[in-house]
Amino acid sequence: MEEENVNKTALVTGASRGIGAAVARRLARDGFAVLLNYARNLEGAEAVVHAIQAEGGRAIAVQGDVADPAVMTVLFDRAEEVFGGVTVLVNNAGVMRLSPIAQVADSDYEVIVNTNLRGVFNGMREGARRLPEGGRIISFSSSVVGVYGATYGIYGATKAAVEAMTHVLSKELGPRAINVNVIAPGPVETDMFMEGKSEELVAAITRMIPFGRLGQPDNIADVVSFLAGPDSRWITGQVLRVNGGMI
Repeated sequence: MEEENVNKTALVTGASRGIGAAVARRLARDGFAVLLNYARNLEGAEAVVHAIQAEGGRAIAVQGDVADPAVMTVLFDRAEEVFGGVTVLVNNAGVMRLSPIAQVADSDYEVIVNTNLRGVFNGMREGARRLPEGGRIISFSSSVVGVYGATYGIYGATKAAVEAMTHVLSKELGPRAINVNVIAPGPVETDMFMEGKSEELVAAITRMIPFGRLGQPDNIADVVSFLAGPDSRWITGQVLRVNGGMI
């Protein structure tokens, strides 16, 4: 946000754990009031809220599935009621279910597309309607886009679509000085990334990273902080590949 904008409120979807939780905590330290959205993990969301409040920050948690357009409207309404309106939207909520394309179940396809693509679209649309001049929309892709590894077909397709929508929306919202960017993390040590992966597979993936380690959620939160702040005012329509040099 421009520094003169008094109201600083961030809406972070999927903020009960992992990258989303780290982002919420970092933006709170940056002076943002934070509305944390979560789908099912109430305990995790409340823990993040309490951690923010313990450090003197302001935060609330609101449950809802971002794939439902009505939920996104509710999230913006609630942020307006409590904090005065959203100035930074972070579309973080996502799911990862991996399978060769020939073996993808219809149910998995629907969950991945509904959360990773439709959920981000719902956020972008509501943000485009309601963010003030100088606002920020920050979404998440993945460095899978570029690597295109086996079993990542549907997941990678949704993330590529998020990048496409980011490029388009940045042009549409440029006249209102709203910055629209996307972060494409590499492998980050979160529950979602680690689930179902053997130690051997994790080691093999780590060897692909020039820095020789998996990313940490705070590494990604640092970049969100930059894009949400005044130093990024001349950056829009960009994909930042935060991946330790993986690609």
